[in-house]
Amino acid sequence: MKKIETIRKIVDSGVVAVVRAESKDQGIKIIDAVKKGGIKALEITMTVPGAVDIIKELKEIYKNEDVIIGAGTVLDPETARLCILAGAEYIVSPSLNPETVKLCNRYSIPIMPGIMTVKEAVEALELGVDILKVFPGNLFGPSIISAFKGPIPQGNFMPTGGVSLDNVGAWIKAGAVAVGTGGDLTNGAKKGDYDLVTETARKFMEEVKKARG
Repeated sequence: MKKIETIRKIVDSGVVAVVRAESKDQGIKIIDAVKKGGIKALEITMTVPGAVDIIKELKEIYKNEDVIIGAGTVLDPETARLCILAGAEYIVSPSLNPETVKLCNRYSIPIMPGIMTVKEAVEALELGVDILKVFPGNLFGPSIISAFKGPIPQGNFMPTGGVSLDNVGAWIKAGAVAVGTGGDLTNGAKKGDYDLVTETARKFMEEVKKARG
């Protein structure tokens, strides 16, 4: 039941904030700024130093708040298991690894593996994947969602890579159930401008809402 609730929250939010940072402190500052902007789905990538510890810490900090914390750039089942033990509520991967999907299914944790072909999309669905991460989305643009929806109308697609304020509405209108965005959302953090991160997060949420009508 919790898995269904997590998926519902991700879809309702419409935006998954992909957090990449140079340090643990910067990662937490970015997360706080994004959360203030109204984005509730937070993805801590395994490229962040001490990422598993950050997930554990965030779960404690936000235990009474309406946010969902997941792990990204998860390449194998071993890493997925560590993240789940730390409290990750969902797993995101840049590619389709059947063993990682099986492990997440075993513990009833949603997983969003990266796919870029119809073959990969069908394989992921056969493994029980609920949301297919279209990655890297910037290689094709929003039209790829419409193309996928032709032969696979039952697929739930979430593009990541190249999703910006300029095109997020087009992605949603093309049929994406949600989007993942990192650099375009958190750019302000490079200059220490976390207010800009919050404002950008707010604008992303507004664009998704507008596109959904």
